[in-house]
Amino acid sequence: MSINSESLSKEPSAIQQRRQANTLLLRLQWLVILLLIAALLFLYISHQRFQHSVNERLQSNEQAVSRLNEMDDRIFAMSQQTLPEPSVATNNQAQNQLDLLRIQIQAANRLLADNNDSAAIDLLRGLHWQLAQSSNEIAPALTVVIKQSLLKDIERLQAQSAQPSPWQIQNLAIQNIQDFLHSHERATSSNSNDTSNNNDTSNNNGNEGTQKSRAVSNNNLALTRRQLTIHEVIMTLNLASQASNMREQDQLVSYLTQARKQLKTLVPQSSMTASKHLAQAAKSATSAAESTNDLAKNLETMKAPSDIPEVLDWLDRLIANAPKPTPLLTTQILDKPQR
Repeated sequence: MSINSESLSKEPSAIQQRRQANTLLLRLQWLVILLLIAALLFLYISHQRFQHSVNERLQSNEQAVSRLNEMDDRIFAMSQQTLPEPSVATNNQAQNQLDLLRIQIQAANRLLADNNDSAAIDLLRGLHWQLAQSSNEIAPALTVVIKQSLLKDIERLQAQSAQPSPWQIQNLAIQNIQDFLHSHERATSSNSNDTSNNNDTSNNNGNEGTQKSRAVSNNNLALTRRQLTIHEVIMTLNLASQASNMREQDQLVSYLTQARKQLKTLVPQSSMTASKHLAQAAKSATSAAESTNDLAKNLETMKAPSDIPEVLDWLDRLIANAPKPTPLLTTQILDKPQR
């Protein structure tokens, strides 16, 4: 009987625990639902605030734009009132013809930059004929000055077209230098092969052969560095040739200077003859810079270089003789402010 009573007393306590657990779960569910509702309300309120702030900014921007437009309209109206009305229609016609003439001269300069001298000469002749027509409204004094400058430009371009282009002379000289460097590189490689063969023969002569082989291996290493330097100079000269084809004077001078610095490392500093030769080359380059045409002729008729110092001399001449764009005289006259 005591056992049954104890089991009966335990059964209601388990039922109560289940009820309490169910109640706790319901409360947790409601708590989670309330938290979700609160989060949704917070997101909705924040979204409304953000949308409201964006609308305010858009309205303020629209107001600022409308005010700026009004200010622009007022300024334009004031400028129209202050601008003087053209007194004579021919003045406008003359100004339009001057503007058109400037554009045509710019086109002629572009043709010169593209090395199309014949087309530039034809264009300048057409402009000279155009100024001689009765429809020309430009002032007579200015017309005379422009026509004289056009004739001078035509004469200069005709003389220039009769001579070889300085860019072509640069490319020809660069190709000659590259040919010499290629042959010099082949000669250096053949000398290194002959030296290595002598090294194999001398290895059979005991200790003396070993010492000679070490000296020869050091010599082969120097020769390899020399070949690499010559190869780098040839690649740099390829870039210089491309810059010359593109009519880029700054890049051309930069690549030629870089090639000279690379090639100068192959000339022994202790050699007095080499230093004297370089000094003479610098003097000749400085004096040649004073006369571009004479230097171009020297480059054209100069024999191919026979050693590295002569290549340095060539590079000095090429750097000093880098082609420079020469603007037309008519361009300078039209760029001056006319009274």
